[in-house]
Amino acid sequence: MQVDAVLVFFWVWLAGAAGKMVQSRGHKLETYKQSRLRRDTRMEGGGGHKSGSPIYKRSPDLTKSPMTKSEQLLRIDDHDFTMRPAFGGPPIPVGVDVQVESLDTISEVDMDFTMTLYLRHYWKDERLSFPSTNNQSMTFDSRLVKKIWVPDMFFVHSKRSFIHDTTTDNVMLRVYPDGNVLYSLRVTVTAMCNMDLSRFPLDTQTCSLEIESYAYTDDDLMLYWKKGNESLNTDDRISLSQFLIQKFHTTTKLAFYSSTGWYNRLYIHFTLRRHIFFFLLQTYFPATLMVMLSWVSFWIDRRAVPARVPLGITTVLTMSTIITGVNASMPRVSYIKAVDIYLWVSFVFVFLSVIEYAAVNYLSTVQERKERKLRERLPCTCGIGNPDEMMIDPQITGYGSMDVNTTGNYGMPENGGRQEQILAQVALNDPQIASRVKPSRGYVNIWIDTHAIDKYSRVVFPGAYILFNIIYWSIYS
Repeated sequence: MQVDAVLVFFWVWLAGAAGKMVQSRGHKLETYKQSRLRRDTRMEGGGGHKSGSPIYKRSPDLTKSPMTKSEQLLRIDDHDFTMRPAFGGPPIPVGVDVQVESLDTISEVDMDFTMTLYLRHYWKDERLSFPSTNNQSMTFDSRLVKKIWVPDMFFVHSKRSFIHDTTTDNVMLRVYPDGNVLYSLRVTVTAMCNMDLSRFPLDTQTCSLEIESYAYTDDDLMLYWKKGNESLNTDDRISLSQFLIQKFHTTTKLAFYSSTGWYNRLYIHFTLRRHIFFFLLQTYFPATLMVMLSWVSFWIDRRAVPARVPLGITTVLTMSTIITGVNASMPRVSYIKAVDIYLWVSFVFVFLSVIEYAAVNYLSTVQERKERKLRERLPCTCGIGNPDEMMIDPQITGYGSMDVNTTGNYGMPENGGRQEQILAQVALNDPQIASRVKPSRGYVNIWIDTHAIDKYSRVVFPGAYILFNIIYWSIYS
């Protein structure tokens, strides 16, 4: 009986709890539906929520705040910074100074140079003035630069340029309480440099980096060097492998464009003198040695054809290789360079040494041919003894010992050359024999001392080349 009463009581309690849960869920569902209906009704009717409603009030997103404290202090939104300072009035002065960090490359082929520099601008914009008790400036990075007016400088005749961005954009903006502004950026620029290579490699080049405003004429912006020639500073450690930097200096000029007007233009000039030692080792010394090597053939016997011909050909080909190597690293200019003059004159000297041997060899061949023809026309000389022991009357034969010494024995064989010479003189002075030899124009023009050509070449070639070097270096050095 007690057990039944307990079970009845349990079921009644369970049924009451279930009823309360259903009632609670229905109330919550109704509350959600009512709230959604009220919100939709307000949206359709354009109504707003109550100011104190905890449901519809949202906390402001501080990351999307349109204004920071510095911008509030500088009153960025109170002015139109798309216009230059003092618009409608006199031109705004913008001072410039430059710190050259490095002069990276000078290219003769592309005729340009690459320079890294710090470009600083100075001007006054009263719109950026702010109250300050200690007169301290405020420094900003590139994020604020995009919100205010800055000069629109560009590099005239530049091929490539960029602002460094490691680790952030290398841009600095410094604003002073009275409105003075310093704007600095680190730039690498590759600009054109018109070079005159007529004296290469003994030349001196002057290149210029030109700075100008792109949009503002001299009626709106007056560009000037802030401290004159002292506005340009250079690093003492700047050096180039091929050039010696002689000097930097600045100038200012006006540039005119027919469609837009006059603009202020700033110039950075720097003078470079080329180091000659590299070209002495790589070009001038090898060319000189090849010319001197070609002279060795003058001391080699003319009958040594396998020795003299390869020597001449080798020197000619080597000079051709040197000329080709030098021109491969140079622009294809339409005028003659100083190095071209030296190399081509050296090439001519080497070539003439080959021609000299060709002339000697040809004259020797002609002489030998005439000697053979003369021997065929002479009578038998079998009974003639040693020519050195013969007693020939100079008055009869016209031949004496002085004639032999004067004529010499160059170009003659060691054993029979002098004997043939004496026989020729005897034949020409014998009336009977001379009448038979006359049709061959005589033997007088046969004897050409071909060895004398080599002897004269040993003096003429070095002397002429030394004279050329004296004239060359006196003009170009």
